[in-house]
Amino acid sequence: MKTTELTKQLRDMDTAALNQELVASLREQFNLRMQNATKQLTQTHQLKQVRRKIACIRTILQDKAGQAS
Repeated sequence: MKTTELTKQLRDMDTAALNQELVASLREQFNLRMQNATKQLTQTHQLKQVRRKIACIRTILQDKAGQAS
């Protein structure tokens, strides 16, 4: 999925859904880091993708929090 498509999907979500997505992405990042540490991860580009997804989610959450104030 392209970044712009992901961003559009995330912006359409409400805050509760974004928080759930953030928790799931953080859990995924942890699992990928453990696989990388034990040399089981073959597709290392996934680490970068998940890290950027987390940053995008956090940015959108900050935007939504700023608009609510």
